[in-house]
Amino acid sequence: MAPGNLSQVTEFILTGVSDVPELQIPLFLVFLLIYGLTVLENLGIITLTSVDSQLQTPMYFFLRHLAVINLGNSTVIAPKMLVNFLVSKKTTSYYECATQLGAFLVFIIAEVLMLAVMGYDRYVAICNPLLYMVVVSRQTCKLLVSLTYLYSFSTATVVSSFVFSESYCASNVINHFYCDSVPLLALSCSDIYIPETIIFVSAATTLFFSITIVLVSYFNIVWSILRMRSSEGRKKAFSTCASHMMAVTVFYGTLLFMYLQPRTSHSLDTDKMASVFYTLVIPMLNPMIYSLRNKDVKAALRRFITNPFWSLKTMKFMNL
Repeated sequence: MAPGNLSQVTEFILTGVSDVPELQIPLFLVFLLIYGLTVLENLGIITLTSVDSQLQTPMYFFLRHLAVINLGNSTVIAPKMLVNFLVSKKTTSYYECATQLGAFLVFIIAEVLMLAVMGYDRYVAICNPLLYMVVVSRQTCKLLVSLTYLYSFSTATVVSSFVFSESYCASNVINHFYCDSVPLLALSCSDIYIPETIIFVSAATTLFFSITIVLVSYFNIVWSILRMRSSEGRKKAFSTCASHMMAVTVFYGTLLFMYLQPRTSHSLDTDKMASVFYTLVIPMLNPMIYSLRNKDVKAALRRFITNPFWSLKTMKFMNL
């Protein structure tokens, strides 16, 4: 990662979401609203699932970590993006760019895996309800979350290291609003076969592993629901996983749209629009998806608003 490998390129210029001057302030206001809602909503989920005694189950433990990941992913991208709407020279230093890429990869990989973990959690809850608290114990939850962060950090470190081992001497203008691997490698003046292969293998492995777990989990969930004799039981079982199904569909749908396009129709501008969705819009939508249809979260919010000090005392008691 030495700067000498960059052939005197010590900073990059980000083109941003749009280069139309008249759109900079309107876009700034739109994305400021999106980021503000993202911070407020995800901090709300983190707080409620931490302080409310009724939300101390594995499902809400994983939801809390998904909120942490969503908040981190958005925070890695949004502040720099917002600043660039207000300045004429949208530059980022070499080390700042490397740090942003690494952090972005940590959070995006962690989200892919966390959705798979949450899918497995729903599978056990619906298909093996009597063994749920045994199979998905506190120790198991901590292990799954730890492995998620460990894998995402190690993969991000390897990928970003290979990307920044390249020589960038042709241009320093990144056709994106943040430092991403694909537009960065498009600027390289050396052979990019190895970093491209590393990115493809890591992305394909992570997505295949995650999607397989989700599909197998939901195949068994649907099969179990269809075998239920009670319509009320089927409705209750479906409602417990509907939010996760919606979040998975939106997130994986965006990723698959981005990465499974034919090369003939693939463009960095299309990637840019898809990136806006899964780095900024989805982190804002996830708390809405998980709270608007969830009676427990809405009840916890009412309890917290009514008596926040009691909730904080309860949190201290639970941590003793």
